[in-house]
Amino acid sequence: MTHKTTLRYSLLFTIGLLALLAIFLLNISLGSVQITLPEILQCFTEPELVNRSHYSIILNIRLPRTLAALAGGAALATSGILLQVFFGNPIVEPYILGISSGSTLVLALIILGGYTFGMKTMTSMGLFVGAFLGAMLVMVIVIFASQKVKSITTLLIIGMMVGYVCSAGTSVLTVIADREKIAAFSIWTMGSFAGFTWSHVKILYLVTIPFLFLAFLMSKPLNAMLLGEKYAQSMGISIRPFRFLMVLVSSVLTAVVTAFAGSISFVGLAVPHIVRCLFKTSDNRIVIPASCIYGAVMAGLCDMGARLLMSPTELPLGAMTSLIGAPIVVYLLVKQKRGEM
Repeated sequence: MTHKTTLRYSLLFTIGLLALLAIFLLNISLGSVQITLPEILQCFTEPELVNRSHYSIILNIRLPRTLAALAGGAALATSGILLQVFFGNPIVEPYILGISSGSTLVLALIILGGYTFGMKTMTSMGLFVGAFLGAMLVMVIVIFASQKVKSITTLLIIGMMVGYVCSAGTSVLTVIADREKIAAFSIWTMGSFAGFTWSHVKILYLVTIPFLFLAFLMSKPLNAMLLGEKYAQSMGISIRPFRFLMVLVSSVLTAVVTAFAGSISFVGLAVPHIVRCLFKTSDNRIVIPASCIYGAVMAGLCDMGARLLMSPTELPLGAMTSLIGAPIVVYLLVKQKRGEM
């Protein structure tokens, strides 16, 4: 690695971390109630001096939501990298294997169908557990298929078919459900980090941090996979167990975000592209940590936009991620192609 390349990486990582800090503070500061930066800092250093209502807004609403958005963005971006390497296709995203469809079907059974699976009342934590189990069920099917079929294309088709079956079940429940229930269900499907509590954030971080670290430890084998399975095998990598691990890590990262926040498209597709274009490398030892940072920045920025652009109405988070991410990716790809000419 040349000195110029090292300097470039250091600069881009520094910019990403500064942007992350700025997004973190802005998400806590901005809203229907404006909170100043000194108040935010005082909330952590001298909480007894902070306005009680502001303290409650920061600690109970904005801080959990912001932390959830940052972790969710990092998880989806990393999941996107793993699947893009797995399928050898740069336009694959985390929801391609039907993971979100499994979560959606279980939540449709609970919200639209009224199934509580023996529980008297279904709490928000119960909804999360149901959605997570639905995602894990699809993941188990896909992982089992990955052990049985050699063709990556066949596995992709199996994942899509499982997703279609889950979507069909959801559609049937939507038709027969009450309008009020449909409205509540539609809000979840649009994706949002609203309503996160500290117990939700704790679970999100307990799941995402170990799996993000595991994804980083997989960087070297992932680099070998970029050159083809035969090359990776010649480097001593056991292909089937490693394919299993790639699908497992990607699915868990996607499932935990989907279960809490709904389907949030485009982060897992756009961020890896953005990082590769900015850093001008496909080395996953650089791409994975950079995608965690820039994925968190993108999710935090989109969540802030969803809250503020048409306040007090909140926009669908999925729409914001597409509106912000798509133009950036197109611009970077066009710029990159011009540089090659």
